[in-house]
Amino acid sequence: MDTPKKDGFHMPAEFEPHHGTIMIFPERPGSWGIDAGEAREAFTAIAARLSQCEQVYMLVNGRTSGIAREMLPESVKLLEIQTDDAWARDVAPTFVRNAANEVRGISWQFNAWGGDFDGLYPDYQNDDAAADAVCKSLGVPCYNARPFVLEGGAIHTDGEGTVLVTEACLLSGGRNPQMTKDEISAYLLEYLGAEKVIWIPYGIYNDETNEHIDNIAAFTAAGEVVLAWCDNPDDPQYAMSRADFDVLSKETDAKGRPLKITKLPVPHKPVCVTAEECGEYVFAEGEDTREPGERLAASYVNFYFGNDCVLVPQFGGEYADDDARACEILRGCIPDREIVPVPARAILLGGGNIHCITQQICKSSYF
Repeated sequence: MDTPKKDGFHMPAEFEPHHGTIMIFPERPGSWGIDAGEAREAFTAIAARLSQCEQVYMLVNGRTSGIAREMLPESVKLLEIQTDDAWARDVAPTFVRNAANEVRGISWQFNAWGGDFDGLYPDYQNDDAAADAVCKSLGVPCYNARPFVLEGGAIHTDGEGTVLVTEACLLSGGRNPQMTKDEISAYLLEYLGAEKVIWIPYGIYNDETNEHIDNIAAFTAAGEVVLAWCDNPDDPQYAMSRADFDVLSKETDAKGRPLKITKLPVPHKPVCVTAEECGEYVFAEGEDTREPGERLAASYVNFYFGNDCVLVPQFGGEYADDDARACEILRGCIPDREIVPVPARAILLGGGNIHCITQQICKSSYF
């Protein structure tokens, strides 16, 4: 096959109609703890809500298929595909569609967010093979975008030609250091069928993905973006969010429209891992570890669109007011869908959140 753009395919926006969502049942002790029970409950709650409005596919292996089947609604389809962790956004295919409503997947190269340079675990062969395996399982043709290294969480699109990315991530030494910024932009435009890449400098402070876009900014509609915000000058996020705002406020999208930017505040104080929580992890040799008091990359921008809902991370406890404010802001931005608050600390402890564990399959004539 040629590239998606040359074939007339493009990546639709996440807020456009889905056929379904891909998820991966969590198991890795270095992300979810030796038990993984709380994480599995959170994943199950998300899958159950999404299954009310679209098809959910859960990737499982031989060790997890039984408990996954017990926990998940019958409507959730299990796919026996081996992975190394549960970040479907980053290892599942990116789906593209053409004017005839046909769908295809894209398989990027995955190297655990940095490979030998600063990757988070050394053995990621199963994750790297997951996109191809998903396409094969679903019977969807797949573009091979290798050797370009990219994760799904590093891109956001409005479906009308505009792609959002962060410089911190895509220009990191562990992705595609042999390519210039312009070359990376050209590659993204070719494979996503887009017309313009908007680069903002930063993501969320201490985000171990080298600051993915999906934790800092997201399209809620064509020409409309939410941006993670911080009003505390002593917090490192304060300057980072303002630098991003400065770029976005001067940009236009691929259609020439100025962007409407809504500020979505991060929690009022850092969300940190506790000593008790640290005691639950079991890390493999060479895997990135956690320490008590380590700041987690908590952001409400890491929400996910379902066909009739928006699933919003909630951190609970002393962050209850922050949780409620985030949902209220998003109700104003996305009035046509139910805003569903989801307790998500157990997901955050793995290193990401709701958007990171989901990958949409756009609606098409195929399904």
